[in-house]
Amino acid sequence: MTFVYRIFIVCVILAIGSCASTNAFSHDLATEMKSAAITFMNSLDSGQLESLQFEFDDKLRKDWQFVPMKRKGVGFDQLNHAQRYLAMSLLQTTLSHRGFDTSMKIMALEQVLFDMEQNQKRDAGKYHLFVFGQPSQDGPWGWRIEGHHLSINITVVDDQNVVVTPAFFGANPAEVRSGKLKGLRPLAQEEDIARALVKQLSVEQKQLAIMPGKVPRDVILGPSRNAQPLEPAGIAAAKLSDAQRKLLGQLIDSYLNKFRPELAKSDWQQINDAGFGGIHFAWIGKIAPGEPHYYRVQGPTFILEYDNTQNGANHVHTVWRDFKNDFGEDRLKQHYDRVPHDTPARVGNE
Repeated sequence: MTFVYRIFIVCVILAIGSCASTNAFSHDLATEMKSAAITFMNSLDSGQLESLQFEFDDKLRKDWQFVPMKRKGVGFDQLNHAQRYLAMSLLQTTLSHRGFDTSMKIMALEQVLFDMEQNQKRDAGKYHLFVFGQPSQDGPWGWRIEGHHLSINITVVDDQNVVVTPAFFGANPAEVRSGKLKGLRPLAQEEDIARALVKQLSVEQKQLAIMPGKVPRDVILGPSRNAQPLEPAGIAAAKLSDAQRKLLGQLIDSYLNKFRPELAKSDWQQINDAGFGGIHFAWIGKIAPGEPHYYRVQGPTFILEYDNTQNGANHVHTVWRDFKNDFGEDRLKQHYDRVPHDTPARVGNE
């Protein structure tokens, strides 16, 4: 059995477990996450643990990437079967059923690319885990899972505040068009809801929403860029009809609902507190499927970006950034204002 198919089996087992446990443990997500992280770390040998752990303020914590590359951290291909199950258990503490399913399918696409290209760099085992700080001790800590087209960055502050941005999900191919996985579209909602919204706009509304110019080659606020508002563009939610606002809400939710319901609820609260009417939706490119296109949804506190331009417009990048709280910055500031902060000690084996 290949590694990628073993991953699919783990997906099914853990997704079923998630459906049964979400409501029971939603009040204590950070504790669940800490427990899963410690259990996973305890399963590692000294060399694996050394590869996995970094100081909380290590510059690598904010150096996220989504391209195929040589990475630090510990890779899935460096773990035995039991350790992989425990790694998946950690991932499941953060993601919703849909988010976990999406992540597994994105990882499985590496096998699709390998079959298409016969390129050795396409490897479903090349997804790496990182832990920043020490979850078994007091103080903020975080972790990341990352590989081709996936970078999920988690920060935990005061054992109760969990932040999940930046969050990057991509898919190549966006739609598998041949082979055993023909028809697979890991990011279908993110494309289909946005296109439905554009199609519902009136001629006058489209003049506001559809921006002129060349379609960007990629998301703008990707790696190496701080989360910051872009120039306001597109149509404001206040200028949409009730049905159109409902679609806009569904589009935003397709990004937020990849994470546990209690996390999505907290992020929705922040968005609504800042004013839903001030959110802008902008589209660049043609509307027809198969044509290069880009959109973004920007509110006072956040931005979502979607880009589909490469490989004949069958290669998607999406990202969710939080202007104040990427990498837990706002929560960390509040924490350090309350708690004296010494320089953290080196974690892991020297």
